Amino acid sequence: MNKAAAAVLAGVMAFGLSACSSPNYVMHTNDGRTIVADGKPQTDDETGMISYKDANGNKQQINRTDVKEMVELDQ
Repeated sequence: MNKAAAAVLAGVMAFGLSACSSPNYVMHTNDGRTIVADGKPQTDDETGMISYKDANGNKQQINRTDVKEMVELDQ
């Protein structure tokens, strides 16, 4: 019974981790920088800011006019 419970738990954890992973996005700025965002960045139309999480998990913002291109990173 213990082995069966461990197998079920491992399967649930693997499914949970795969379901939570979201694609990364790459933003190229007008001044030549490349920013990798963890997950899809959110654009605030009122302020003109793009909010994203950086590689360290910190929430960052950049002005939408400073971003030349934003593409989904193939994994």
